[in-house]
Amino acid sequence: MKDVHENTADWSLVIKPKAGLFDINIKELWRYRDLVLLLVKRDFVSFYKQTILGPIWFLVQPILTTLMFLLVFGRIAQLPTDGVPAIVFYLAGVTCWAYFAESLTKTSETFTANASIFGKVYFPRLIIPLSIILSNMIRLGIQLLLFFVVLAYYMIFDDNNLHITWAVVLFPVLVLLMGLQGLGLGIIFSALTTKYRDLRFLLTFGVQLLMYATPIVYPLSLAPEKYKWLIAANPFTAIIETFRFAFLGAGAFNITYFTYSIAATLIILFAGILIFNKVEKNFMDTV
Repeated sequence: MKDVHENTADWSLVIKPKAGLFDINIKELWRYRDLVLLLVKRDFVSFYKQTILGPIWFLVQPILTTLMFLLVFGRIAQLPTDGVPAIVFYLAGVTCWAYFAESLTKTSETFTANASIFGKVYFPRLIIPLSIILSNMIRLGIQLLLFFVVLAYYMIFDDNNLHITWAVVLFPVLVLLMGLQGLGLGIIFSALTTKYRDLRFLLTFGVQLLMYATPIVYPLSLAPEKYKWLIAANPFTAIIETFRFAFLGAGAFNITYFTYSIAATLIILFAGILIFNKVEKNFMDTV
């Protein structure tokens, strides 16, 4: 009888157990790219398939949130917006934050929401959170169109300080950082919630608190100097500040904060993949 290892060349696909934490097969993710596209299409279509307004819901959320911020923080609290129209200022923050928050919360449910699939069919488990990040990018694109339309209106018909700066070339990097931060933190929570279900409630509450620790409804310049470093320690702060600087000319681009944000994002992503890689071996025993 031939040895099993001698016959592996006869198979088109050989599934082997992971040898360790750092056993990450990037080529395998690329091999399943068709499945990624299929899951992206499924997530996008299923969101509005049985709704009345359809994809318009992607626009309703940032519009209503922006109007609420305008009323509460603009009219009642009268927080400054770095000299730019408040509605554009808030819409910029809401658009970026919605992509990050949605990516984080949905990827955090990777194991619990897909346990039935994981237990029956083999495919690289990282494909699920990756498809979530990409499908949310479609939503981001729709909401960015709304932001650009509103921005164009104010730049053409309103006399204000709005102007696009050189930092607009960093826009693809900003989108990538938003997605990778959501992916990294999301898969960390997805791995932890397989054993500690209470973390789901903590995450929902924590995302809301984190928004106020990020300059979404206020500019970083408004923060007192002794607390500014604490807000800048949030890696999303540099992203939103750079985004506003690029498209609104508000605030300032800080190379130190931006470099720190890139480094923190890579560390979070690397840690998330390692934890995810460890948990996926035996998550079916605890989920």
